[in-house]
Amino acid sequence: MRAISQNEFGGPEVLHEVDIPRPAPAPTEVLVRVVSAGINPVDAKTRAGGGMAGVLGRPPFVLGWDVSGVVAEVGFGVHTVKPGDEVYGMPWFPRQAGGFSEYVTAPSRHFALKPSTVDFDAAAAVPLAGLTAWQILHDAAHIKAGQRVLIHAAAGGVGHFAVQFAKTAGAHVTGTASAAKHDWLRKIGADEVIDYRSTRFEDATADQDVVIDLIGGDNAIRSVQVTSPGGIVVAVPGGVSPELATAAQERGVSAIPFLVEPDGHALTEIAALIDAGKVHVEVEQVFPMSEIKAAHERQESGRAQGKLVVRIAP
Repeated sequence: MRAISQNEFGGPEVLHEVDIPRPAPAPTEVLVRVVSAGINPVDAKTRAGGGMAGVLGRPPFVLGWDVSGVVAEVGFGVHTVKPGDEVYGMPWFPRQAGGFSEYVTAPSRHFALKPSTVDFDAAAAVPLAGLTAWQILHDAAHIKAGQRVLIHAAAGGVGHFAVQFAKTAGAHVTGTASAAKHDWLRKIGADEVIDYRSTRFEDATADQDVVIDLIGGDNAIRSVQVTSPGGIVVAVPGGVSPELATAAQERGVSAIPFLVEPDGHALTEIAALIDAGKVHVEVEQVFPMSEIKAAHERQESGRAQGKLVVRIAP
């Protein structure tokens, strides 16, 4: 089968197409023919030697954790899906899944039936970003109706799902983003939007119950200042530094790290929200497999609105 591999760490130029053996499902696993694969910041970081490189080890390896496609074969003991089912998932994260290839195998419960109202490209844009937003809000922060939620990088992949999930949970949602994306963010559910380029968010908001920091570094430490005592700052990239831990402790705020994990059950709930028209999936651009380098370049620009997707099937 065709796949996108790399033999060394580096820029997008290290990515190249290879032919590798097609995998076979073990008991409780499924073989999925990949139609589309989402691309995420962790793909570009891992390619360059950061991200999940510490888990994957040194190249060669095949990146990609977001997939949508069709079940081609099931292993012994699988009862949740059958051949021919259209599915989506985030298999194996943070171990290698090999999403940028024509077939993947993984435990059946790493997948769920894809939303029926969207195509494979949109479905592939959901798993990693959608599960990150869902698990932060529902499993880490235990979001409640009436709470105030601040989402940094609200127009990005994780951010635009977090805005919508928080809104469907009954929260008051504030997002930071460039001014050009404000109208769109209000359309998908943001109550307030702050232009981080012209305004320090500390001067524009306060008394947040939950802050989702998708930027890292000093941004998370600054976020403590606008979080109510007893509130939570979820630090996604970089985790909780000693400086963040100290600032949070002094204010009476919880600062917690986060890493997403496969969750077929949550994907089923997310699919229901998408099919009910309560959650919109934003795909900025779909790249053919032959343009994987350009997809990585766009991802690394940090300017994408929503998600980028790579079409694997011809």
